Amino acid sequence: MAKANAKPARNIVAENRKARFNYEIIDTFEAGLELTGTEVKSLREGKANIAESYATEEGGEIWLINSYLPEYLQANRFNHETRRRRKLLLHKREVSRLFAAVNREGMTLVPLKIYFNDRGRAKLELALAKGKKLHDKRETQKQRDWQRQKSRLLRQHG
Repeated sequence: MAKANAKPARNIVAENRKARFNYEIIDTFEAGLELTGTEVKSLREGKANIAESYATEEGGEIWLINSYLPEYLQANRFNHETRRRRKLLLHKREVSRLFAAVNREGMTLVPLKIYFNDRGRAKLELALAKGKKLHDKRETQKQRDWQRQKSRLLRQHG
């Protein structure tokens, strides 16, 4: 029996797993995606890829560039382009905040994951991030290895 106040599990479609290794995540935002019907059906099949994608500001709007949503096979001639630019739906205040951070502080907008919320709407988790230097990546790898080794030791001796 599930708890009444428990959050429902998000239906994650695509995840950018390398983003947390390559970037230091400063803040995250939930953005809607402006999609066509065949794109939504393709997302529901779960074969999207946002590993090489990024977001940019143009004309006062935020756009998702280079994300891959495969064609929906049953759509026939009404299909969508697989790597087209997709508009992100954010509040104007959020857009201006993101635009200021990117321009002034040299940060980047990195998509972390695409998922369906509890209402069935496709959402994108967008991160405001700074690129890590090589020594920061090495430090992250050392910490990860230590945590893994520590858990092994605890399992063996605990």
